[in-house]
Amino acid sequence: MPRTAASRPRPARSAWFVRRSATIAAATALTGIAAPTLAQDGNDETRAEAIVVTGQGLAPAPATPAYDVTVIERDQVLASPSGRIEDVLSSVAGFQQFRRSDSRSSNPSAQGVTLRSLGGNASSRALVLLDGVPVTNPFFGYVPFNALSPDRIGTISVTRGGGMGAFGTGAVSGTIAMTSAGPDEIGPLRGSALVNDRGETQLSATVAPRLGEGFVVAGVQWDKGQGFWTTPRDQRVDASARAAYESWSGSLRAVAPLTDTVEIQASALAYDDARTLRFEGADSSASGQQASLRLVGRGEWQFEALAYAQAQDFSNVVISSTRFVRALDQMKTPTFATGGKLELRPPLGDAHVLRFGADLRNVEGHLVEAPYSTFSGLQTAFRRAGGKQSDLGLYLEDDWTLGQLVVTGSARLDRWTIRDGFYRELDASGALSQDTRHADRDGWDTNFRGGVLWRANEAISLRASAYTGLRLPTLNELYRPFVVFPVTTNANAALKPERLRGYEAGLDLYPAKGIHLSFTAFDNRLKAAIANVTLDATTRERKNVDAIHARGIEAGAGVALGQIRLDGSLAWTDSKVEADGVQAALDGMRPSQVPKLAASATLAWLPARGWRLAATLRHIGKQFEDDLESEALPAATTLGAYAKIPVNPLVSVVLRGENLTDERIVTRDQSGSIDLGVPRTIWAGISVGI
Repeated sequence: MPRTAASRPRPARSAWFVRRSATIAAATALTGIAAPTLAQDGNDETRAEAIVVTGQGLAPAPATPAYDVTVIERDQVLASPSGRIEDVLSSVAGFQQFRRSDSRSSNPSAQGVTLRSLGGNASSRALVLLDGVPVTNPFFGYVPFNALSPDRIGTISVTRGGGMGAFGTGAVSGTIAMTSAGPDEIGPLRGSALVNDRGETQLSATVAPRLGEGFVVAGVQWDKGQGFWTTPRDQRVDASARAAYESWSGSLRAVAPLTDTVEIQASALAYDDARTLRFEGADSSASGQQASLRLVGRGEWQFEALAYAQAQDFSNVVISSTRFVRALDQMKTPTFATGGKLELRPPLGDAHVLRFGADLRNVEGHLVEAPYSTFSGLQTAFRRAGGKQSDLGLYLEDDWTLGQLVVTGSARLDRWTIRDGFYRELDASGALSQDTRHADRDGWDTNFRGGVLWRANEAISLRASAYTGLRLPTLNELYRPFVVFPVTTNANAALKPERLRGYEAGLDLYPAKGIHLSFTAFDNRLKAAIANVTLDATTRERKNVDAIHARGIEAGAGVALGQIRLDGSLAWTDSKVEADGVQAALDGMRPSQVPKLAASATLAWLPARGWRLAATLRHIGKQFEDDLESEALPAATTLGAYAKIPVNPLVSVVLRGENLTDERIVTRDQSGSIDLGVPRTIWAGISVGI
């Protein structure tokens, strides 16, 4: 029997990482909130009615609808067929991870997210925020989805298209902004327990008591399972293993007023995720801790001040697909990040919103790995590589409302550095065989965006926008090679930053109450795009290609008629690589892992209070495994379902179904060596809410 993720040995944490974790713990302790401080202004009862604690940041600017924005409400967040946040995000067509696998059956480092078919490698080209804090792993660029429990999420706002606001250097394909739920959405207590037809479990519990004029939200989620077979039956060998997994995440959030217009928000998050993929011993782990403190002022001068710290680690064992023994042990990748932002909004009136601010993000990280001989089983070398990055941004955005017309314009100035990059290797005897120090680099970049929204009447709105953007190569792309046996992808310390130029125009229709239709046409060009470029049959290297040029159409529909809800999304994109010279063979090719067509539709019936019966149909078009389009991943259409049936006011029965038609989802095809996505899976359990 294959070992589960829970039973395998776990990699030891380095002293460096432990020290960083202690820093996070100390920061968390310092952000603890006792009873809220009350202003001494007389009648407490009168003052209590005036204070409204939201737990959120400042309100979105009035020109936000000038861009292509989709909001996923909490009832949709909770009602996905899999109960996983990446499944929720897949309801926005154009959202994609590097591979089609979800966070139970993929390597964590492949969970980079992008929008608008601007993919090509596993790093995120979308900025992902939780309560204003970037959550993407700063070394790899992947999103730790298992740390983000849907039970603790309020709403999700997805902006497709570049935008350079706060922390904007990661937003070349768009921004995914998640907000935490509060007591009004969660209730004092919420919990669920589900089991599926493979005996896998998913447990969660969240409490959200009000304390004085503030509140606390504490939650934990634990998932464990033997996993399904990602390897087709005819390719399995004695060493093949199910995609076993075990993950947990816990969070604590406290919100309280400091004055009648200022509130403080303190948050802490910790998680651990262990998986086994394809072969016995092919184990990976991802863990992290973070703490943040945010002050939000809603007085005459509005402001938002945020500070955060994050420590993350990753390990991975590569198993040879020919000899089925260890080929590489990526023992640890400790990473530490700190940052924050300050934004001010002066009192200029409701028709004129000016926001200006600064943000900072510092990252340092390195990998520790050891290759092994697949014949002798002995370690052949010891490697370390890594570096540091920083980005200081200054931004300004000005929105004007002129009757039915809203105009917005913004500018951002970034000072970035890439420094202290190194690669050091010892041979089997411990003698130094390579010691490379990479040159430090830095630069200044200016980016702009602007848009216009015209509300022609109650039924029609027109919008248009243009923007530029910037993304620095991650430390992973610069310094860490990786292996998906037998192909090795080399790092490239000379990678240049990616730069975006984009345009779009859209139409929003409200033909009747409860009906919203949207259409957007866009043209995005990502210059110096970083791609995994094939050098020979077993070697690829990260390189800047001239550009990825993506043009397409996005459509959305939302219908709410009585007890019926319909939400649909479609993205059709013509995405091509532009390349010449030694990379001329790639010119006109579609970027790897990028489909032309993606669509999602959810039909829900809400017959009574607390009830929800829903079915979700999703389609993802053909993709190519590699940059040369030599291996195609067939299109896949899946059907999912969700049912919540109240038994009494406190308890409901929950049923979920993934891939009910048992569609064959090919997630990887390496010269005929195939991995598969989730098969038909049925979940059943209960949900409790007070």
